[in-house]
Amino acid sequence: MTATTERRRRGRGHLQPTGRHRGFEATENFSAGFQALAHLALDGAQVSARAIDLLTGRVLFSVDDHVVLPTASIGKVLLLLEVSARLGVGGYSRYDILDRTSPDEVEDSGIWQHLHTPALPLADVASLVGAASDNLATNVLLRRVGLDAVRERTDELGLQRTALLDRVRDRRGPDDAPQLSVGSMDELVWLFAAIARGEAIDATTSYRVADWLALNVDLSMVASAFGLDPLSHVRSDHNLTLFNKTGTDKGLLSEVGVLRGPRAGVAYGVTLSYRDDRLADRLSARQAMHTIGLDLLEYVH
Repeated sequence: MTATTERRRRGRGHLQPTGRHRGFEATENFSAGFQALAHLALDGAQVSARAIDLLTGRVLFSVDDHVVLPTASIGKVLLLLEVSARLGVGGYSRYDILDRTSPDEVEDSGIWQHLHTPALPLADVASLVGAASDNLATNVLLRRVGLDAVRERTDELGLQRTALLDRVRDRRGPDDAPQLSVGSMDELVWLFAAIARGEAIDATTSYRVADWLALNVDLSMVASAFGLDPLSHVRSDHNLTLFNKTGTDKGLLSEVGVLRGPRAGVAYGVTLSYRDDRLADRLSARQAMHTIGLDLLEYVH
């Protein structure tokens, strides 16, 4: 029996874990990933996930996909959409030089904080956000376009449960937004599908954002199953193309993306909020996301 046959032989239809999680629904192709998510939910994790066929819009799996959860850096996609929409409009140019300032400085993800250059072209700053979820670059772009403009664009897109709430901060005080961003998987998967189809604001805006996100080097979650080179996967590799955005925090893993293969394309999103007391907890959460990735890979390839 082949591995593919064995995977398809496993349980079909709906998974109904006990406890607070309901509505585990999946086609037969995703039974392995759903079992992994169900086990996490039974251990107390909060799970939200969704995937759709990119061509037909058919829902392939969904788990509490309407629930609003923290999404960490996923909300930076909303900033990139606003920046992309402004290029060529109102005097904005990809060659505009943006300076970093002391208030922009922040640690954690990104590489600009480790570089000596005090300024970069706008398009390069956006590329840093897409490639490395660069926190310093995020704050520089956000200072340029303004958080209010990002919120207005989010409203125009019809997103009601998804938002970029604040700039990136090393520490959040009582007067700051409690999270960088929040979102629901149903809205975020819709948004990424719209970007893939050229329908998020307009085709030029969408495809530019997709190009920035295709630079993402973080393939450690769902995308870890796709066999792509984290440092070089802009072009098709074994008939696979991907653009994605990830977000992490203590006890939080989130990824939304679009994967295309020779048989099909999918837009997917998974967020796990889990107890991160032990290394084993984190490894179990990442393994569940990897398993979902294997199911997605099997569907498109």
